Amino acid sequence: MTIAPSARRKSGGKTERAELLSPRELQGIIETVLRLAKSTGAAETEVHVDEVADALTRFANNGIHQNVFERVVTVSIRAATGGRTARATTNRLDEDSLRATIEASLSLAHSRPRDPRLLAMPGKQRYHTVSRFVRATAAVTPEDRARAVRIACDLAARKGQVAAGIFSSGMSQTAVGNSRGLFAAYNETHSQFSITMQEDPAASWAKADSPDVRDIRPQKLAKRAGEKAHLAVKTKELAPGRHTVILEPAAVLDLVGFLFYDFAATAVQDQRSCLNHRMGKQLFGKNISIVDDVFHPLQKGAPFDGEGIPRQKVLLVDKGVPKDLVYSRTSAKAARKKPTGHGFALPNEYGEAPMNLVFIGGDSSVEKMVASTDRGLLVTRLWYIREVDPYEKVMTGMTRDGLFLVENGKVTSAVKNFRFNQSLIDMLKNVELMTPAARTTGEESFEMVVPAMKVRDFHFSEVTKF
Repeated sequence: MTIAPSARRKSGGKTERAELLSPRELQGIIETVLRLAKSTGAAETEVHVDEVADALTRFANNGIHQNVFERVVTVSIRAATGGRTARATTNRLDEDSLRATIEASLSLAHSRPRDPRLLAMPGKQRYHTVSRFVRATAAVTPEDRARAVRIACDLAARKGQVAAGIFSSGMSQTAVGNSRGLFAAYNETHSQFSITMQEDPAASWAKADSPDVRDIRPQKLAKRAGEKAHLAVKTKELAPGRHTVILEPAAVLDLVGFLFYDFAATAVQDQRSCLNHRMGKQLFGKNISIVDDVFHPLQKGAPFDGEGIPRQKVLLVDKGVPKDLVYSRTSAKAARKKPTGHGFALPNEYGEAPMNLVFIGGDSSVEKMVASTDRGLLVTRLWYIREVDPYEKVMTGMTRDGLFLVENGKVTSAVKNFRFNQSLIDMLKNVELMTPAARTTGEESFEMVVPAMKVRDFHFSEVTKF
């Protein structure tokens, strides 16, 4: 279904106000804070302005039961003085509230111990332009979302199934400025559709996320989830052990998402990364390459970090060999490197992390993976994933919403769910085939660009009760 945006936006009988602050208004808030801060004892001041306008339609039992809209503006102010820094936040934009927030951040800074690693705030920067604000998404109304949900629910009802899920759309923007002349701003739109189709006692799930609502196909997602739910009504039980698996993109995402912080220079410096003593060595299969790239056409996010430093494209893994890390200004100075624009807003305990991971995919397809498999399992998604061994990156969790047996190149039946205990390092050594990478969303990790993967010797430790 192609969603045709309407002119009006209503929620609960009230018109949804979809207009964001103008660029002039954003800059005006930052300039006001910096002006007010001059009369305080702050040596330096940094201001973040974040605005989100989000609408969500929630449905269950084949009908809509909630529609909400929220618009929030927050101003976060960091004061720095005498080697100390702290941050305070407000959602009020009048001068008295901004002045009180400045004073709160300065008071908090004075109460903190001196940080010998604290750097002076950066000056003006140059940024590459990236555009992810889609007017079609910004114009989506409750009626537009309701029509899409109605089609999905009608499909479920015709099949004797029950649909539940959400359809959200909205937009956001962020701006950062400081007393040394830095200013950066970015805005984007977002949309997401998630659906669970239940056919007692089975259920399956599908989800999509995109800046462009026209890329969301609610009917297609509902159909896919419905077909899997129907196939999963009758399950057989298999013995646990090591199996060839075909991991659909959501399953890949929610596993490999646990690797992202290991590529942070701070984690390596603190000896908390699985990459300690492994940089420059063959760690994964030669078909595994990973970059962090905010400019990738399937990614979202600002082209600058929490201090306003421009993000760089970083090759993290090249043909299975960890090549580089991402650096904040602080970790870069400690390592005598250049910052890569991946630092979080200060003060923080994490340092930095790659937030725009892109796995370089292959040229296969899920259908080809199935056809090439004599015996294996097709995995829709994983959940309740927890880390067992941080250095070997052993994860445990369970399959859900559709686990299917593949025999002689065909899906033959549904299988009872498994618990797994699997090293991500070993998993990425055993990847046999990959699809082209696609923007993927799940439940255990943030959105990334990842492929589906066919993996040998994936370790399932026990059968679950459902």
